[in-house]
Amino acid sequence: MSDIKKLIKNSLVETNHGFMIDKLTDETPIFGGRGTLDSLSLVTFLISLEQKIEDETGKNITIADDKAMSQKNSPFRTIESLESYLISNFDFNK
Repeated sequence: MSDIKKLIKNSLVETNHGFMIDKLTDETPIFGGRGTLDSLSLVTFLISLEQKIEDETGKNITIADDKAMSQKNSPFRTIESLESYLISNFDFNK
């Protein structure tokens, strides 16, 4: 499991919307359609995730930017889609 995926899962559990770390899979819905989070919970989750990423990598990022919001398929659909979005749009190796 990637470090980014671990941070996503930990942030979801912290939002306290019934997420249990041992039940989260790549296909766990986050937002929209079958997702568990409403708009306010999504913002709380993203703030938590951004902070965890900064703590772990030293990078200060904004996940919910124009690029993310203009995607044909929302990066916030599942754990896997969010992880893929983050890895492809932010360089965590520097």
